[in-house]
Amino acid sequence: MNKKNLAILMRARMRAAANQEPLPQQQLSQPAHPKSPPHQDNADENNRTTPERVTLKDVKEWMQASISIPPGKLESVDANLEEFSQGYLTLDQEGRWELLLALARDYDVNRARVRDLMRQYLSLEPHGATGDQEPAELEDESVLAAFYRTERNLRDALKPMYAVFFERLNERPGGLKLLAILRADLLSVLVKENIPSLRALDSYLKEKLITWLSPAALELHQITWDDSASLLEKIVAYEAVHPIRNLLDLKRRLSVGRRCFGYLHPAIPGEPLIFIEVALLKDVAKSIQEVLWDDPPIPECEATCALFYSISSTQPGLAGINLGKFLIKRVIDLLRRDMPHITTYATLSPIPGYMQWLLSKLASQIKLSKSETDNMNDMSEKGSISAFRENILLPEEERMILNSAMEHGAGKSAIEIMQDLLTASEWTKSDHLLAVLKPPLMRLCASCRYLLKEKKRGKALDPVANFHLQNGAMIDRINWMADQSEKGINQSGGIMVNYVYRLDKIDENARSYFSTGHIHGSLPSSVS
Repeated sequence: MNKKNLAILMRARMRAAANQEPLPQQQLSQPAHPKSPPHQDNADENNRTTPERVTLKDVKEWMQASISIPPGKLESVDANLEEFSQGYLTLDQEGRWELLLALARDYDVNRARVRDLMRQYLSLEPHGATGDQEPAELEDESVLAAFYRTERNLRDALKPMYAVFFERLNERPGGLKLLAILRADLLSVLVKENIPSLRALDSYLKEKLITWLSPAALELHQITWDDSASLLEKIVAYEAVHPIRNLLDLKRRLSVGRRCFGYLHPAIPGEPLIFIEVALLKDVAKSIQEVLWDDPPIPECEATCALFYSISSTQPGLAGINLGKFLIKRVIDLLRRDMPHITTYATLSPIPGYMQWLLSKLASQIKLSKSETDNMNDMSEKGSISAFRENILLPEEERMILNSAMEHGAGKSAIEIMQDLLTASEWTKSDHLLAVLKPPLMRLCASCRYLLKEKKRGKALDPVANFHLQNGAMIDRINWMADQSEKGINQSGGIMVNYVYRLDKIDENARSYFSTGHIHGSLPSSVS
């Protein structure tokens, strides 16, 4: 694809967005290839049948053959893996799910063999041992050899049968990308059927992907306007935080005062696994508008802040594999080397879970208030309900919201009015309502609740906060109306947060957060 085609593609996307009609997604699958039975060494290629379409049964047979054929027959293994790879991509979602269920259940650990080996191991007696004592000096070499042999066999038996399938797929061209697709499909299955065998399959595949995608195997690449049009199109397609509006916007993000870095893997050429966008600024930005519309940018020699304003993963199947942690550290090291005048490394980050959390909290309090009113005469019930009541709003905040009730719901409580306002977008167009809602939204976001106190399994509830905090950052400042896009308003009421990576505290902060869940930050005073 050349840059002209890229421009045409982007114009098409802009038209589709304007018409609110999604473009057809690029097919993940290849055109259906003539199917064939699993390859065997003595198969007569001239006599193979070529039915018109691949079925789920065919793909399962290729998978089974890829697993069961001995290592010495590599040509047959490769042929079946090739057929499986192409066949899998032609399956619809239901077919893929059924195949993954079969893989998880039928190619799991051989537990009968594990039990036999455990019995063998327990039957071994160290020579000269009495009772529970096993003096090493009394064990002769033959007994030790039996122990080592059985332990090795146990290790092999505890590996699921699908382990060899994943390893063989990873060794072939295009195999790593297919494994990422497999895991993406697996994660979608788990949403529907969260069963132990599927969880075990996902856990094993995730561990293998972490190993195969170690930082040592990844290339840090600065993405520029001179890169291939196909790579630039992927940046446009995968940008998940602040969509690229047009070709000029893309060029601005790759030109003076801006940087874009991606991790590439040799097995997936021309496609970054994850990429990060950086703005070189004089100060830490308070809004995404000033980052995206900074035209012209300041001279790079005057910049003192490297602001990370977008980080996007291109592979849904790599969810939970923290490549971003290593990418940020590599980029910081690179910028420190090449631009020593940069002294501040910060982010301007979304708060994607805030409004969902807040609206849920408001709804639950409204429900409790109504239940309390309905059970006014039942004192025991009233006391039980009151135990769950929270004073979400401060008295002054309630007064200001109630004073706006003449136009927005007279007779309702303050939290009911607040809920009504936040579920519509009109409040963002009124200076009066913006002034009314700013104090509670900012307070509940940071200093009082959401970012600092709301936890899940001892860590920050907000996924972006958890990502940066586990990487060693600290919360520095929250910013009012920092993202006024529809997405920004719906996700966080327009609020964004600056996380700061203080180079002398990164490791200490990360250890503290990992061990205790403690969140380092300068809030509540730093709000803007």
